Amino acid sequence: MTIGTQQWLDQVTEDVIDPDRPICDPHHHLWDHANSRYLLDQLFLDLRSGHRIVSTVFVECASMYRAGAIGAMQPLGETEFVNGIAAMSASGQYGEARVCAGIVGYADLTLGHEVGAVLDEHLRLSDRFRGIRHAVGWDASPQIRNSHTNPSERLLSDERFLKGFSELGKRGLSFDAWLYHPQLQELIVLADLFEDTIIILDHFGGPLGIGPYANQRPAIFEQWKKGIKALAKRANVVAKLGGLVMPINGFGFHKRDLPATSDELVASTEAYYRYMIDAFGADRCMFESNFPVDKQSCSYAVLWNAFKKMVADGSESEKNCLFHETASRTYRIP
Repeated sequence: MTIGTQQWLDQVTEDVIDPDRPICDPHHHLWDHANSRYLLDQLFLDLRSGHRIVSTVFVECASMYRAGAIGAMQPLGETEFVNGIAAMSASGQYGEARVCAGIVGYADLTLGHEVGAVLDEHLRLSDRFRGIRHAVGWDASPQIRNSHTNPSERLLSDERFLKGFSELGKRGLSFDAWLYHPQLQELIVLADLFEDTIIILDHFGGPLGIGPYANQRPAIFEQWKKGIKALAKRANVVAKLGGLVMPINGFGFHKRDLPATSDELVASTEAYYRYMIDAFGADRCMFESNFPVDKQSCSYAVLWNAFKKMVADGSESEKNCLFHETASRTYRIP
């Protein structure tokens, strides 16, 4: 049975916890690859699995780039594509959820100030456009796959990148930061340089658990905590809590015959969630699905059950922030 398929995921089913709680899922993708399709139909299968998803945010994944366009303008095709999906959802024909109510696209910040023209075109194409993600995950080990943008080492301090980054704040756009935990200090420096630009930390800052980082979880956890503690002091940074059971994190759920249960997810990862919420506060944290990437480990319903179990002892105000308010405020979802 193939890992991540619906047949594999359906081996583990659970009753949905707190099914009426409104959720904004601030991080998912859409794509149509040769061996993997995740478009509106597939997304809605997950959104309708029991939890009350009222809105979502799409995050770039190099999907549907414009053929024939010059390089810098090719990613505009992704915004056009996703805005069309959002319009379908906004019709109400598919139910309550407003899919892709916020769009995080891609623009190459190493273009320097010239990236402003690309950002302006993204904004022209969609009033749902909220910011960009220029993934910068880099590691010296050949066992760690660098981000799909093929970043160079220490890209966050590159002069061209910084000039490009300065164009975001001029337009009120945010920056989604996807990197690996050894790079957290670089992000801290960037946050200090651009205090007026909102930075959203994706996937816990990528604590690695494979290759040279395998079998070192306690030591890496302590290293990661130091970086997170310092980053949380930057008021312009908010955090997405999710994307922690990808293969690179080293928990190994994708290698099993059965997908993870919510109890297994809690047992393996709760310490990371607790630390993030304590460091940033619930009003600067938001749960995220990172689907369909995290389908390699668990189903959508199971994942949100795990989130709800982790904060079962939290106040109603904290839960509202974690499941809906922080995301809708950060991405300006009406």
